[in-house]
Amino acid sequence: MHEMSIISGILNIVEEQARAAGAQVINTIEVEIGELAGVEVEALEFCFTVARKNNLAHRAQLVIHHIAGLGRCSQCDKDVPVTYPVALCPGCGLPVFDVKQGRELRVKSINVD
Repeated sequence: MHEMSIISGILNIVEEQARAAGAQVINTIEVEIGELAGVEVEALEFCFTVARKNNLAHRAQLVIHHIAGLGRCSQCDKDVPVTYPVALCPGCGLPVFDVKQGRELRVKSINVD
């Protein structure tokens, strides 16, 4: 389950930033996760509830912003939705290899006191 290592990395990042700001507690952690990032969101949420104990995020809420997959068809020159790293353009039927969004996995913001 790589979601535990992902959430551990997120908690390390936010705790470091919170301490640098002189915060005593992390209230909210907002993350962006792309549809093509290969992250199982339910597993990530479970891992968060376990991993947040005994640090500044022990009462924090995890807010996940989902980012849809989007690619550009080289034939049609249009942006099209993609749900797999290689998808077919709904317009012309050719493979879409240029994925523009959906692979994101990043901390968007934190709220601290």
